[in-house]
Amino acid sequence: MKKKKVGIIFGGKSAEHEVSLQSAKNIVDAIDRDKYDVVLIGIDKEGKWHLNNPSTYLLHADNPKLIELNKSNETIAIVPGEQEKQFIHASNAGHLDELDVVFPIVHGTLGEDGSLQGMLRIANVPFVGPNVLSSSICMDKDIAKRLLQAAGIKVAKGIVYRKKEKQKINYEQAAEELGTPMFIKPANQGSSVGISKVTTEEEFYQGIEAAFHYDHKIVVEECIIGREIECSVLGNENPKASLLGEILPKTEFYSYESKYIDEKGAELAIPADVSEEVTKRVQDIAVKAFETLECEGLARVDFFLTEDEEIYLNEVNTLPGFTKISMYPKLWDVSGLSYQELISTLIELAIERHERNNQLKSSLWD
Repeated sequence: MKKKKVGIIFGGKSAEHEVSLQSAKNIVDAIDRDKYDVVLIGIDKEGKWHLNNPSTYLLHADNPKLIELNKSNETIAIVPGEQEKQFIHASNAGHLDELDVVFPIVHGTLGEDGSLQGMLRIANVPFVGPNVLSSSICMDKDIAKRLLQAAGIKVAKGIVYRKKEKQKINYEQAAEELGTPMFIKPANQGSSVGISKVTTEEEFYQGIEAAFHYDHKIVVEECIIGREIECSVLGNENPKASLLGEILPKTEFYSYESKYIDEKGAELAIPADVSEEVTKRVQDIAVKAFETLECEGLARVDFFLTEDEEIYLNEVNTLPGFTKISMYPKLWDVSGLSYQELISTLIELAIERHERNNQLKSSLWD
């Protein structure tokens, strides 16, 4: 069987650039080379796309604090059109070899917010992960939670502020409505970037400033006291949920450092020590949220489980981390699907969806 050519796009301009480099490294190391040939496309922090050599694409690859994209002298551009004309060399407009599918492991803004997905859709390239709509919805914590609430799924109470309203933001009003401590988050960020847990008035306004560094819209939420439970969902039209995992942070909350830098920053209990009944309830809600937000391919769904076993959905992440300490692949591993098998499954799901979409009529006269 002819090997499929997989383009792995990684890096990007977001605050999660380094996380993406780590995810890409793990995918490149684990992908089944008997089935797939890999083409590496690294996006630098200025947004330029580089065609990278698999042996030299990263600097300080084994140090999460220093990891860096090794920019190549060969930059590329993407063009709309037929599949065999997806990418060209920026220097001479020569065509790259045809890609059968793209794995866009670009976390954060301009990567998992629908931007990159829209570009790949226009270029007629199959790609791993949710579509344009679900990517953009899930990236926006405000919009996603409105839709989840409408579907009857419990979420934390919150207040949304836009930068134009900054002078009207009032600590006492927020504390009265939400209690303390509170969490302050950019509406459109992931990996705990820009998030603060605050208790005092001083911390509150510092958290507001920090969140507005990353987005024009922020969310202030009540603090749900409970266990942090996560569930991985996989599939297109018939999604399935994994066993559950629990995060046991050793810091104030599950921060960026705990997720990607400090391997001792949190323990991951996999599978989580919960009853079969709770496991089933969480899995059902995870799949319901996945379908409510129009997800396909993959998503990690994060929950809080209170002492009286109430379940609150915290977030749906459409391009979760794929690093060696990331929950999404670990949950599928304990559920019986190895890391390598997971990558292969995601690639085949991407191709299946692309073929299904291409069967739709694009004209009244087709």
